[in-house]
Amino acid sequence: MPCDPEVFKHVPLFALLDDDEICVLAAQVELKNFAPRQRIYKIGDGNGQAYVMVSGRVKVTTFDEDHQEVVVDEPTHGDFFGFASMLEQTPHQTNATAVDEVVCIEVSRDDIAVLLQRKPLAGMDMLTVLGRQFHNAQQLVRLRATRNVNELIEEEETFAEKTADSMVQIAGSWTFIIVFLAVSALYAIANLVLGHSAWDPYPFILLNLMLSMLAAIQAPVILMSQNRQDMKDRVRGELDFAVNRRAESEIQGLAQKLNSLDEKMSDLQDLLRK
Repeated sequence: MPCDPEVFKHVPLFALLDDDEICVLAAQVELKNFAPRQRIYKIGDGNGQAYVMVSGRVKVTTFDEDHQEVVVDEPTHGDFFGFASMLEQTPHQTNATAVDEVVCIEVSRDDIAVLLQRKPLAGMDMLTVLGRQFHNAQQLVRLRATRNVNELIEEEETFAEKTADSMVQIAGSWTFIIVFLAVSALYAIANLVLGHSAWDPYPFILLNLMLSMLAAIQAPVILMSQNRQDMKDRVRGELDFAVNRRAESEIQGLAQKLNSLDEKMSDLQDLLRK
C-alpha cells in the first residue's frame, strides 16, 4: 500500500527530511503490514528489500553451526533490518519474523539512492543504525563464547567469600590437623606440669571454651564454602546440559541427513531397476 508522508515524521531516521523530500520518498516506498508470526523474509531470499520499523515487534534470527536459533536483533521503532543485504544486493543471511502486529516501510536500494541525493546527512543516521547492529553482533559473540566456570565465579566473588574458601582449605589439610594436635598437647602438658600454678588446670575448661568457639566459627565458614561449591556445580551442570542439548541437536541433524541420503539412494535404485 502507498506510504502516508505523515508516517516518516515519526521515524527518527527520516526526521531530517523536509516536506518535499518526504513526499518524494513516500511516493517510492511502500507501507507493509504483517500479522503476528508472519515471516517477513527468510534466509536466501533475494528480493533486495530492507525494512524500517514503524510499529510492532520483529525478531531477526539466524542459525549457528549447532543448528540452534540465535536472535541477532530485535529492531525497535525507526531501526533498519535487512539493510546490509539490500545494499550489497545479496540474498538475506537472516530470518525476520513479526512477533506481533507489525507495520514497516519497505525500502529498496534505489529509494536509498534518491534519499541520499536529496539529503546526504541521512547517510550518517543509517551508518549509526548499522554501527549499533554491529555492536549487537559483537556482544552476541562475546556472550556465546564458552568460558571457564571457575573464572566466571572468581570474577564475582567477594573478599569474604575468598577468605571463607581459604579458611576451609587450610582447616581441611593434614597440616592443620597436625599443628592443632601439637598445640593442644603442649597446652595440656604445660598446665599439667605447672600443677596448682596452671592458668587452665585439668579438666582444661578454658581450652574447651576455645575449642567450642573455634567449632562455632568453623561451622558457618564451612557452610559458606559448601554453598559456593554447590553454585559451581550448578553452573557446571547448566553448561553440561547446554553442551548435551547441542550434541543432541547435531545428532538429530545427522540422522535427518542420513535418512535423506537413504531415501535418495532408494530412489536411485528404483530408477536403475527401471
